[in-house]
Amino acid sequence: MAAVQHNGIKVFLRIKPTKRPSGFIHVDDEEPERLEFEIPQDVASGYVSNTRSNYKFRFNGIIGESAKQEDVFDRVARDAALNSLEGFNATVFAYGQTGSGKTFTITGGAERYVDRGIIPRALSMIFTEVEKRSDVQVLVHISYLEIYNESGYDLLDPSHESKGLEELPKVTMMEDEDGNVHLRNLSVHPVTSEEDALNLLFVGDTNRAISETPMNLASSRSHCIFTISLEMRQQGSELIRRSKLHLVDLAGSERVHKTHSSGQLLREAQAINSSLHFLEMVIVALHERKTKGRQHIPYRNSMLTNVLRDSLGGNCKTSMIATISAERSNTEESVATCRFAQRVALVENDALVNEELDPSMVIKKLKAEVASLREELAFLKGERRADDGPSGHRIDSLERKRLQTIIQDWVQHGPIPEESKYEDEAKNEREAMLQPGPLTFERIHACFEKK
Repeated sequence: MAAVQHNGIKVFLRIKPTKRPSGFIHVDDEEPERLEFEIPQDVASGYVSNTRSNYKFRFNGIIGESAKQEDVFDRVARDAALNSLEGFNATVFAYGQTGSGKTFTITGGAERYVDRGIIPRALSMIFTEVEKRSDVQVLVHISYLEIYNESGYDLLDPSHESKGLEELPKVTMMEDEDGNVHLRNLSVHPVTSEEDALNLLFVGDTNRAISETPMNLASSRSHCIFTISLEMRQQGSELIRRSKLHLVDLAGSERVHKTHSSGQLLREAQAINSSLHFLEMVIVALHERKTKGRQHIPYRNSMLTNVLRDSLGGNCKTSMIATISAERSNTEESVATCRFAQRVALVENDALVNEELDPSMVIKKLKAEVASLREELAFLKGERRADDGPSGHRIDSLERKRLQTIIQDWVQHGPIPEESKYEDEAKNEREAMLQPGPLTFERIHACFEKK
């Protein structure tokens, strides 16, 4: 069994560029992983707390406002994609308030090629690596799940074009005896190229639930999980490695008293905030399991936490990218996001390589061994003659004489030394003579029987 790797969830922070920065956020020059909020007392009393105006947080990395999309991928998601190619499950998820840049980080912008997000860059890197590994057979499958108002939908279902969201079949969850979660009505699509995979991403993004809100003109109103499933096998090997790379764009949290949402927007906001609350409950429970020995983790409280069960405290290498806005009006949400990220960083996962023996290869090998043992047993019982070849074919006198000549030559001359005095042609001829063919029990016996 592969060794288990204990890994804490890596947490990164990305600050969204803005033309109206508050001036409250400072990155430590000496320790670039540290972030500090220095909020004037009069502002603190209105936005965060009337007793505290200074907050310090530490991350695995802080990505500033001038960072390019390529930098974000290299720091946050490159290792996750590479780990999936080695047989580890991996997850990257974006968390933050609505309008803080989560979807841009995960999916990217549509106008410029350089604005590609983590998903298209991960697909590009995976297929590039697959081409390099010519000795490994890799199968790639894609699925795209949307969780909207606590119901699951398949974003790659072609019925999206002709049916409303409520008319579509819902993705349901089933749990087997081993506690593994299976998703019903979620399609899985085989892809053989980066282009095929990007086309599926485009189709899924087109079908996402998006609305205009006071804080975001194109607000994602659902959680989306883009999954790349990999199956890898070395040529000639009986071992199969399977892994999943989850790339998750969580819907943004929002404070209803600030957005003044009503009607459908209010119901969506309540569902989003509820599922994010359950996510936080799972994070807290996982920390208490480590520090206080807590047993029960409330994964089943929401579909989001149930689907991401392995990613949170399970068999997975997980990274989180928290996104915040540096504007003054978003200070309260930015501090809350950083606090949540600190709790996530305390969670430990137990990742291992997911490998198993290919049943068909094992069966083929066992059948060959059984046939060989039966052949030997039949000979020992006298049910087959020594001059019978494989599958009942007789070894004729010429073949028997050739086998005996090989043994005599070996006894008289011994093996051919590395630095032989033979001319190449003569050496090759003798080497050819010393090839006895398939080594069945009968052929070995014929080599040594008396004349």
